[in-house]
Amino acid sequence: MALYEHVLIARQDISPQQVDALVEDITRTIQEQGGTVGKSEYWGLRNLAYRVRKNRKGHYCLLNIDAPAAAVHELERRQRINEDVLRFITIRVEEHDEEPSPVLARRDRDEKRRARREGEEGGDLDGGRPDRSFDQ
Repeated sequence: MALYEHVLIARQDISPQQVDALVEDITRTIQEQGGTVGKSEYWGLRNLAYRVRKNRKGHYCLLNIDAPAAAVHELERRQRINEDVLRFITIRVEEHDEEPSPVLARRDRDEKRRARREGEEGGDLDGGRPDRSFDQ
């Protein structure tokens, strides 16, 4: 079987729970065709580069798939029919990367920086500066 990375963008007006249900449906489709879904990442609601079907944002998901070509063909056929899916792309890869994708790695790195910065400032809104009144 071949290894694939599948990224899909779902409409902005569906909930994250509906996106999870969509991913579960994809997983079920692949398993019915004799394949497996390894890693599944939800990247969140992100801005699109341009409007797609009147949507400015979309729910992004990444799936690592190990399946025969016929299973991927069936998956793509179902994605074309589904109204909740704006765009998708399936790429054949030599091996799956088990580390978090660059999108999630960047998000984690930014969250750590934010937490560290808030910890240094002590959580003050004024940046830990002494109280300065206008009446001197």
